[in-house]
Amino acid sequence: MRADRLVSLVLLLRRHGRLSAATLARELEVSTRTVLRDIEALSAAGVPVYAERGRHGGFALLPGFRTELTGLNPDEALALLVAGSRRGAQAFGLGSALASAMLKVVDALPESYRDTAAGAAERLLIDPETDLLSRRLVAEEVPDAVSAEVLRAVFAGHRLRIHYAAAGQTPRWRTVDPIGLVTVRDQGYLLATRSGADRTYRLSRVLAAEELAEPARRPDRVDLQRAWQERSTRFRTGGDQVTVLARVDPARREDLLGTALAVHAEETEPDGRLRLEVTFQDPRHAEWALWQLGTDAEAVAPQWLRDSLRERATALATRYGKSS
Repeated sequence: MRADRLVSLVLLLRRHGRLSAATLARELEVSTRTVLRDIEALSAAGVPVYAERGRHGGFALLPGFRTELTGLNPDEALALLVAGSRRGAQAFGLGSALASAMLKVVDALPESYRDTAAGAAERLLIDPETDLLSRRLVAEEVPDAVSAEVLRAVFAGHRLRIHYAAAGQTPRWRTVDPIGLVTVRDQGYLLATRSGADRTYRLSRVLAAEELAEPARRPDRVDLQRAWQERSTRFRTGGDQVTVLARVDPARREDLLGTALAVHAEETEPDGRLRLEVTFQDPRHAEWALWQLGTDAEAVAPQWLRDSLRERATALATRYGKSS
């Protein structure tokens, strides 16, 4: 909305002082022409914004133009700023709204709190885009239109139609009763019921969504933590799960356990390798988990997994054994 953008523009100038039209356009995700029109609108409304010409020119506000929010102490402001740095909001399409809110919080702080809170927040990095091995952690993309419809339905307590692409199935429309939203490792999930049965939908697989006018059939209050735990337990104990006995280099232990559903036994062998009994969601999951560890892991059992990994390795050796 333009009103929100005008407020954000004022707060950006309050926060940074003088900014060029190009910088404002980049921050607000609009064109420079739109920024110039917004500046004119602010001036007409009595906001003391002025232009400075020259190579390092831009737009600025007259000193002293602000309002203060005195109800926040430094620790509370720091908590909000740290929360605003998390990428989880991206999963629900709230990234831009959260950034705007953080900007307003910082601007509204009393002068004595502002620098302290902002400076402390700069020394905390939550969920960076890569880990220590430079592996990029990519959040799943959810179209803004889908996020907006899902959020409206969840908050309004309305039923929801979703065009959902379940793994290995043809996308189809479903009408669900939304209960709440959960984000785990930058993946967003919709918890809902369908015909009275619990359902969990990954937001990145929702191709389209439509909020319906009729109220959702759901309890007035819900414990999302408990609901998620129950569904996680059912997920780990359902499907075509397989148990694997593997020998693993201790240095790769966490890599294997990070993909397994459960660990049933673990012991150290005389040569220093770990002998682990772990469960995976299905045969394909088990094969992928062991294959990605290369020679740092060996599937001891079941035999079909050893055969499958050997066939895959043989095919790869044959491919690279050919002269180019």
